[in-house]
Amino acid sequence: MNLPITVTQNDLLEILLNIAPVRPVFIWGAPGIGKSALVEQFAEEVGLPCVSLLGSQLAPEDIIGIPKISGNTSEFLPPKMIARTEPYVLFLDELNACSQEVQKAFYSLIHEKRIGEYYLPEGSIIIGAGNRAQDSAIVKTMSSALINRMFHVQMRADTRQWIKWAQHENIHTWVINYLIQRPDHLFSEPPKTEEPFSTPRSWHMLSDALKEYGAGKRDISPETLRMLAYACLTPAHAGMFLAFTKNIRNQHMLDDIIAKEAKWPSNPEDRDVLYFLAQSFRAKLLQELPKSKQEISGNMLSFIYRAKAMIKELSVINFEIAQMTVSADEGEILPDWFMVEIIRDLPRLVTQK
Repeated sequence: MNLPITVTQNDLLEILLNIAPVRPVFIWGAPGIGKSALVEQFAEEVGLPCVSLLGSQLAPEDIIGIPKISGNTSEFLPPKMIARTEPYVLFLDELNACSQEVQKAFYSLIHEKRIGEYYLPEGSIIIGAGNRAQDSAIVKTMSSALINRMFHVQMRADTRQWIKWAQHENIHTWVINYLIQRPDHLFSEPPKTEEPFSTPRSWHMLSDALKEYGAGKRDISPETLRMLAYACLTPAHAGMFLAFTKNIRNQHMLDDIIAKEAKWPSNPEDRDVLYFLAQSFRAKLLQELPKSKQEISGNMLSFIYRAKAMIKELSVINFEIAQMTVSADEGEILPDWFMVEIIRDLPRLVTQK
């Protein structure tokens, strides 16, 4: 399932606080986007313990329990993990990865909060979650009966919210500072091939690895840093993250270049650093340039003049990277009025391929 409306972490938490106590909620989202962590945060917010079941590892008897003879009749004894006396949050993770037989076992649990003759304690909350079919994860078709028993919402990663969380959770400063400059690298769609890809979870994993190796506090070899980055991230993101860390050591920060306190790196061995800075500069232009020329303020005017000068300086050092900075190949286009300025001053930059 791929819903037409997606929500951020904060929005989803608000939805859970309002909807989950009265209706079961199913959270759709890519692997590593933070679904499980959000449900745990919700459980803390409402003051209930969280019990997680992994759908891909369940058999029907793990839900309905096992039969027991009682006199002339039999009854099913629900699993101890589920059969509790106090209210709790039951998190059914990877619910759409379980078999059809297991899905059937969930029907009464999700719809009536009941397993056989056992009812969940009053005040208990049921939340499900799963990956989408396009995520190259273990996904099975959910029955229409199961889908119709839940409130569906799709989660997306929001870099600003994640960075705020990361600062509070003491995520490694290299990770935070990199994503501040490249917010579009927090999440990448799962690849069709078997390789790491960037998600909030994988950035958290990289942070843990950097801390264990003492990165930033003591020297870490380029080979080790390269291994850590490529073990966690999308290859393209890993390469640019390495350029960023090299950039820290060389002190060629984008803000310094804009302020004329530094220059674009021009040495051949710094091409990766130059590429990272140029891409960060493009991201800054996309974020800060107004859509129309009428919206330009006095303070913005000086930045525009500096931006055009920087593109010209960049074209002298590496024409190809300068072209990539103003191109529309990534789907996002710089404002038309700014492109007119570039065409007028540097026509070859836009027309040559």
